[in-house]
Amino acid sequence: MSQIDLINIAKSYDKQKDVLNGIDLSIEEGEFFVLVGPSGSGKSTLLRMIAGLEEISGGVLKINGQTVNHLPPKDRNLSMVFQNYALYPHLSVKENILFGLKGRKVEKQEQMRRLHDAVEMLGLQDLLKRKPRELSGGQRQRVALGRAVVSHAPLCLMDEPLSNLDAKLRANMRVEIRRLQKKLGLTMVYVTHDQVEAMTMGDRIMVLNDGKIQQIGKPITLYNEPENLFVASFIGSPKINLGSAVFSENAKHLIIEDELHIPVDPAVFHHIPKDRKLTVGIRAEHLEPCLAKKENMYKLEAVNVEQLGNETLIAFEVGSELWTAKWPGQWQIEFGQKVLVQMKPENLLFFDADSGELIKSAELETSQGAVTV
Repeated sequence: MSQIDLINIAKSYDKQKDVLNGIDLSIEEGEFFVLVGPSGSGKSTLLRMIAGLEEISGGVLKINGQTVNHLPPKDRNLSMVFQNYALYPHLSVKENILFGLKGRKVEKQEQMRRLHDAVEMLGLQDLLKRKPRELSGGQRQRVALGRAVVSHAPLCLMDEPLSNLDAKLRANMRVEIRRLQKKLGLTMVYVTHDQVEAMTMGDRIMVLNDGKIQQIGKPITLYNEPENLFVASFIGSPKINLGSAVFSENAKHLIIEDELHIPVDPAVFHHIPKDRKLTVGIRAEHLEPCLAKKENMYKLEAVNVEQLGNETLIAFEVGSELWTAKWPGQWQIEFGQKVLVQMKPENLLFFDADSGELIKSAELETSQGAVTV
């Protein structure tokens, strides 16, 4: 059963251009659902509409089958974690966590039981007497999570809760939040502009742009089968390599950026329209080092090299575009060096250059699942 249903939801201010338009979506019970998109795409507005903090201009919002368009936040049985944590500076950690329970007049014994469970789970035992100013960013984040946990609300909304943390702490908190959600069986709606966060945390992702849904699906589906150029370029790190492409007059070659001439394999290219402007895409891991095989080999000039220890990122100039290759291990490549790169036609994605819609996704080999015992 779906816990949240959004039916043709719209939002506008002063009857001007819609900030959100035609949002149709169902979020299942126990699902970790991520809203992702660039700044100004409407994702935080949508989350606040679910919370009851923002008025709905059009459409129907249902929670557990009940229409809640005009229901105040306190009656929606949900908790929310904000980007700025929203902790009371004059209250201790313990008082901040219990604040909502006191307002709802939960019995003192029950408050203490919930507090004990939450601080054990989040490792806050030694911080209960401190004020927010005495805490680090990660500790404040855990206090905000603790306040959500003790509410026992089955629905938790999070608005970019990790954006104020450093990279290492953000990675740790991603794991903690995901583990907490699974342990408590929460339905979680999580807003972020960070596509790495979206990919690593979400059961499903909704990509928003300019107030409209671009695609909804599992993270790996959005990565492998993006429905349009926006999703393709937004999902994935490093960013997908894109280039304009046309077929030669005899349709024997696909020409990318007037530079790369790829022999046409009928088995790979038979569904691709030959008389249309195309945009092709290839992921960084599919610009492979040319080791033994000689087919589909191209010589490209390295214009930047990033040594990351476990992998190497090499940037190449392809026509007017900069393409990035991601190779496992450590590669000693100099700036300006000509490098042999292998690019298999079956790893190309094809998009209509005018509409941006996907024509054909890459034909990828899938790895086997892990052995379980």
